[in-house]
Amino acid sequence: MRHDSEDRFFPDVQSNESPAPRTYPSRAGRGDGAATRLALIGCFRPRLCGIATFTADTYDHLNALRPDIDVDIYAMRARADQPLDPAIALAIDEEDADSYRRAAEAINASGASAVWLQHEFGIFGGPAGDKVIDLISRIAAPLVVTLHTILAEPSADQRRVMDQIVAHASKLVVMSAFGRETLLAVYDASPDQIVHIEHGTPDRPFVDIAPLRSALGIADRPVLSTFGLIGPGKGLEAAIRALPAIAAQYPDILYRIVGATHPNLIAAEGEAYRQGLAALAESLGVSGNIAWENRFLDTEELLDQIELCDIYLAPYPNLQQITSGTLAYAVALGRAVVSTPFVHARELLADDIGILLPDTGSEAIAEAVLLLLAAPAERRAIQRRAYARGRRTAWSAIARQFADLIDDVTSRVPESTTRRAPSLAGLWSICDDVGILQHSVHLVPDRAHGYCIDDNARALMLVHSLGPRAQQEAETRALAFASFIQHGWNEERGRFRNFMGYDRRWLEEVGSEDSNGRTLWSLGHAAAHAAAPAMRTWAARWFDRTAFMADEFQSPRAIAFAVLGADDRLALDPSNAQARALVERGGAFLGALWKGARRRDWDWFEAGLAYDNARLAEALIRAGRRLPSLPLEEAGLVALGWLADFQTAREGHFRPVGSEGFGLPGESLPFDQQPLEAWATIAACGTAFTATSNEAWRTHAETAYAWFFGRNDRGVALGDPRSGRCLDGLGPRGVNRNSGAESVLAFHLAHRVMADIFWQEPIADSPAWTRSDSVPALTG
Repeated sequence: MRHDSEDRFFPDVQSNESPAPRTYPSRAGRGDGAATRLALIGCFRPRLCGIATFTADTYDHLNALRPDIDVDIYAMRARADQPLDPAIALAIDEEDADSYRRAAEAINASGASAVWLQHEFGIFGGPAGDKVIDLISRIAAPLVVTLHTILAEPSADQRRVMDQIVAHASKLVVMSAFGRETLLAVYDASPDQIVHIEHGTPDRPFVDIAPLRSALGIADRPVLSTFGLIGPGKGLEAAIRALPAIAAQYPDILYRIVGATHPNLIAAEGEAYRQGLAALAESLGVSGNIAWENRFLDTEELLDQIELCDIYLAPYPNLQQITSGTLAYAVALGRAVVSTPFVHARELLADDIGILLPDTGSEAIAEAVLLLLAAPAERRAIQRRAYARGRRTAWSAIARQFADLIDDVTSRVPESTTRRAPSLAGLWSICDDVGILQHSVHLVPDRAHGYCIDDNARALMLVHSLGPRAQQEAETRALAFASFIQHGWNEERGRFRNFMGYDRRWLEEVGSEDSNGRTLWSLGHAAAHAAAPAMRTWAARWFDRTAFMADEFQSPRAIAFAVLGADDRLALDPSNAQARALVERGGAFLGALWKGARRRDWDWFEAGLAYDNARLAEALIRAGRRLPSLPLEEAGLVALGWLADFQTAREGHFRPVGSEGFGLPGESLPFDQQPLEAWATIAACGTAFTATSNEAWRTHAETAYAWFFGRNDRGVALGDPRSGRCLDGLGPRGVNRNSGAESVLAFHLAHRVMADIFWQEPIADSPAWTRSDSVPALTG
């Protein structure tokens, strides 16, 4: 199922340089009354192809209808010397991977409210046009994709590209009901993701007898017509073979074939295809019944040519073609259409709008044409129905649907950031007597994935951060979390295990370095912050017993977690030599890592970003203060400042590195965004604020905390204080509706930092926060 996407180039446009990316005025963000900014991606004039015409029409009619929408054009080009329209903000070179990345950077920097991509496999580089993935995976704004081709039986590469488009698009625009069904059945798209908007068409008064007839000397001859770039996909052979039967009854019949040969065909074989069609007509004795208009026509002249004909032929042999702009134009101009039964024709010509052939054969074409020529009253009735049908697809109406869709994807939920403490009910709902379960399916705990020491370590930190009114219940929960950690120790291997099945069997002998570092951190934290003296003693002993493993850590995050735990251990016992040595080694390691990896515009510890990024800077700040070492502390503050700026979108909201972009050198991808990153950033900013009293850290922390409540790239809230739950992440299509342990804990722990450091609220907790009876705890 394809939409025509033939390349055509005007020779008289002078500029062929890609314009420099535009600079844009500062905006406070979406929802602040500022104009909506739309990035429109596709082929564009003066490139003459179906996609370019469609993109240009979209641009022109949106501008006319909604001047409050600022539309920036990002134009695909097949050659570096391709002429560019002055309206183009940036050209994307089809085969240049860096060009796609630069376009994404420019779009993000522009503060685009939404991105609208015209997709056709043939206009993007790589296998099945897969270079487009480099573009869409880097776009932060909601993505709308108009699909000009939807294949029911894609190749492996085509399926791979389509799967990525479906995964990243907020909305998928189809031009036929069949396209919608194919997306649902073949590509597993979500029903609410798909929007049916028909192909736009020109809105002209109906013309019965075109003035152009006299100018061309056609007079009253019956005229058939087909237009568009010439190639085998037009089915012209079948139409020409139908002419002898038609001419036998109407000797003066004229078949006008309007359009130049497809440039790709010209490049491959010159005019051999057209010459073959002419030879076929000659052999059938109908060459005198054919007029060839072998040239490019601008839109207005093209419409004049359509109005010229009595009957428009659409003899396409590909019955899976989902969209045809030429067919839509012919119907909108009130022509009597005879078409093969391809997908778009079956839908557009329903209800006697035209004649739908039973097959692609020449006999059927001839029979239908003869019927319409013999019954002028019926032909005129079809024309009137076609013209009436065309009013529904007039560009003015289609542009209004486009504008409504843009408004829909750019609408924002009002922000409602609150200082209300999250209810512990949401946390206890995923706990049992073993510990805290890893995952949930929506709000229902998922026993299939069991438990992990990572989450139990975080949970232990949370319960030891709670106020006194929650401590009675928290102490009971703390025993379960501490017991899980204690049971996870593998004495023979000198490491903690991480994953446990719901049947209480450990699934591994040794957990990752990061999980071991995080566990050590939770022990140091408990030693410093647990309310019960017995718990502090237990935690201190387990920290001292297991801290040796940090000497072998290679992971920067594991080392950072261990430094954080050792710093807490020293808060309880400043003379602890083991903990102090750990801080010294870890601080030196992180300081050297930062010094060796930083470069211009990348003031960070590593070539790329991953998860828990802010913990590296936080550990360095705390190591510098503990030792003390002003160079280490300042290095941590510089790194955190760089990260905070890097994670701030142009519109001012928090945009953490997405999980799809973990480890990408020198850049990040916007999705999926995780609550863990918001908590890490808030906690690190809390450490920086305590060290410096600089209000900038408060601002960064508040920005990251607002991410939980809808000040983010999709304007949707993830955290819910009333239930105490937090959704699992923010993706290009919105939120992940699951609510697992990591996300819930990150939300609660982020609130504790805000309350304890930045808001400095009394530590007593509200009754609403401490209630746990609304959601019963699970039993083992």
